[in-house]
Amino acid sequence: MAVVTSFFENPSERAARHETDVECGWSVVESPSGRLIQLDTFGSKDRKFVGKKSQTIQFDRAAAQQLLAIIRRTFP
Repeated sequence: MAVVTSFFENPSERAARHETDVECGWSVVESPSGRLIQLDTFGSKDRKFVGKKSQTIQFDRAAAQQLLAIIRRTFP
């Protein structure tokens, strides 16, 4: 698990869409350093253990604000 603290633009060398679709759950986590938004991705239907949590990433307030700005810039 990781807490995102900042973002930087990292142009992708791969322009194609990933072929695997997965679901993403979200939750609010209270930590000693404050409230976090947590995103959990779950295994695809082709995975050995369907529905198993694959990745977890957390965002503090500052990182969430940065991500929101990136989303607004990308999808005006």
